[in-house]
Amino acid sequence: MAVPKKKTSKGKRNQRHAIWKAKANDAAAKALSLGKSILSGRAQGFVYPVSEDQEED
Repeated sequence: MAVPKKKTSKGKRNQRHAIWKAKANDAAAKALSLGKSILSGRAQGFVYPVSEDQEED
């Protein structure tokens, strides 16, 4: 079984954790931005199906 050679320092651990959390925050901001652009009708590179009920309105 693989065993780490040395104990990882608290600083290195916290740094990895902060990077991991920042990626989630960036992904959430990007998703929110995409959702807002779709609702406003300004989405350029995103194609989504429109049901027939909405086309009649």
